Amino acid sequence: MTGGVRMLTGPAGEHYRFDPGGFWLELLVTGGPGPHRHHEILHTPDDLAHWLVDSRLAATAPLTRDDLRIKAMELHDIKRFRDSMWAVASGLAHGRPPTPAQLALLNEGAAASPRPRVDVATGARAWHTPVTGVQVLGAAAREAIDLLTSGAAARIRECAAPDCHLVFLDTSRPGNRRWCSMERCGNRRKVHAYRARRQAG
Repeated sequence: MTGGVRMLTGPAGEHYRFDPGGFWLELLVTGGPGPHRHHEILHTPDDLAHWLVDSRLAATAPLTRDDLRIKAMELHDIKRFRDSMWAVASGLAHGRPPTPAQLALLNEGAAASPRPRVDVATGARAWHTPVTGVQVLGAAAREAIDLLTSGAAARIRECAAPDCHLVFLDTSRPGNRRWCSMERCGNRRKVHAYRARRQAG
């Protein structure tokens, strides 16, 4: 991952860059409920730890595998939170506010967060370690709450491709991002439109 952009692999094996716009939205690409279940990659606490070192959370301050201590129950709680956030993010993309139960889960998760500190040797931002699964969940929940209580909630989008359901925060200046990635869904749309014009011609 570079600058908050994830490299994903599509059903046909194609690789493309995806910028979710936030850590809590990035968490959604690890799997989810229903049709997202076959994308599941967080089978063990170690899976989550390895995924986190390349996440936006690690981009805020260096984070290594040895810094993380994830328990099985914490992984369960993070996946439960993630599955609920799929519904929250998809709902926001279609103009539906979160339910009271979803907001309660956010508040519950936000009770803890990673504890940043200043490294006295370098002056750079660092973590109080070990970073636990409770703290990871807290970071995602607090970020989601910050977004939901700001005007940015209106910029949650679902990819416009009919066979893609990736959700992202539109951080473009004009606020008109339509695709999860121009390399994948945006390009597929351009190819489809070109072929339609050729046939019509």
